[in-house]
Amino acid sequence: MTSSRYEKYIVRKPAYPAVPRAEKSRVPLTYMSRKLVPGCNVTVELGWVRAPGARVAERTYDYDTVVLYIGGDPANPEELGGVIECRLGGQPLTIDTTSALYVPKGVKHGPITWKKFIRPHLEVSLVLGPEGTGRPTARGDVDYEKYLVRHPRYLQNTDVTDALQGPAGIYVSSDLIPGAKAYIDFGWIGGIPRPNPPIPDHSHDYAEVVLNIGGDPAHPEDLGAEIEFCIDGEPLTFDTTAAVYAPKGIKHGPLTWKRLDRPHLLMPIVIGTGSLAQAAPAGYKEK
Repeated sequence: MTSSRYEKYIVRKPAYPAVPRAEKSRVPLTYMSRKLVPGCNVTVELGWVRAPGARVAERTYDYDTVVLYIGGDPANPEELGGVIECRLGGQPLTIDTTSALYVPKGVKHGPITWKKFIRPHLEVSLVLGPEGTGRPTARGDVDYEKYLVRHPRYLQNTDVTDALQGPAGIYVSSDLIPGAKAYIDFGWIGGIPRPNPPIPDHSHDYAEVVLNIGGDPAHPEDLGAEIEFCIDGEPLTFDTTAAVYAPKGIKHGPLTWKRLDRPHLLMPIVIGTGSLAQAAPAGYKEK
């Protein structure tokens, strides 16, 4: 069987931390980075928070960063299953719903403490590399609440969302977060889309990372589905949690489900623009 020339753009097996962490309640797995995919200027980590007591120390980043906290119940996607206290620029923020936090470069982020744990939930962090970043460090009297999206804008009644049998929840865009240079939506796929494939081939002037994340916290690499994703007409088939990188200008899609055993998350991440019109030309235009 001939391998696709675009196999280099898919990460089927994540990079685990080189040194096991003392804190076992959250182990971030790297699914995208320049090391894993040459030419990619973003880093994506994800991990399930599976026990109470997790804590992350204060840090700053050289690039804008997005941190998503996602509830693990497909039937109640906005329920986080925990209470998190996070500081941004020294300001305390409480997170108890599925949420997105946009962290401008150079702004202190953390400490992050889990105050209450009810059920496993997902943490996804995205460090925006040299492309799509460069805003100055925020200074002065800033209300950092504006960088936290606690409830999404649901995108409904479109060709894509109708086929996916549910709304797409937009959590990061320039409409929701001032100055955002990324667009992120996601939703649970609970059944084979109709029609299938629901997302046609398309291209845009921005790089994109497409995450398909399995919903079993105990087996984070198990997608629970089999999907075919085409890049420039060449198919890549996977049945594990995976990230696919689509460089700007390269046609990608359609996305076709071959099998679905249990719900999983679909998350497109477009880097360099927060505009829905620029980020999602593949059928996300509301009717």
